[in-house]
Amino acid sequence: MFYKTELKDHIRVPPNMFDLGLDEAVTKRIRTKYSGFISKDLGIVIDVSGVKTIGEGIIIPGDGASYYDVSFELLTFKPEMQEVVIGRIKDIAEFGAFISIGPIDGMIHISQTMDDFVSFSKDKALTGKETKRVLKVNDLCRARIIAVSFKDVLNPKLGLTMRQQGLGRLDWAKEEAEEKTPKKEEKEQKPKEGKEKKEHKK
Repeated sequence: MFYKTELKDHIRVPPNMFDLGLDEAVTKRIRTKYSGFISKDLGIVIDVSGVKTIGEGIIIPGDGASYYDVSFELLTFKPEMQEVVIGRIKDIAEFGAFISIGPIDGMIHISQTMDDFVSFSKDKALTGKETKRVLKVNDLCRARIIAVSFKDVLNPKLGLTMRQQGLGRLDWAKEEAEEKTPKKEEKEQKPKEGKEKKEHKK
């Protein structure tokens, strides 16, 4: 899920940035420090969404840079358990599919790609035995997050599933909805049957 997170930090502005406006210089330094930052608490930092307050600058002898107490907002993405996300299939291997959900990639084990017996083909596609559904690279899909690991902070791991109803390639959900919707002929027949029964009673 995407969040706007407010933080406070001491931001160092070096002398070679003194010719810039204070807001611009501070924003650039925050971006340099936090761009691509990943942590279990914050998730993945995408961008600086805004600087709220900048305190008075302090110069430390022997350094030459100015330090500011700054309050600012970061746009972050933090994957949540059971969250439903939309992403694009990036790659397919014998053991499953890799899906890109924006700032991070996740993995869908072959057993979680669909509610069917799935086989892998040499042209990098996964095919369901009974449903005949095919999953290929670049397919746009809806998946649910079932595992999140920040054990390696530089390379967080996501596990996803597409087995449940409404998940999978986006057109699969449309097919499921159409299968459940009664056909026009069936709808027309039901009122007629009721009318015939009432007339018979008279």
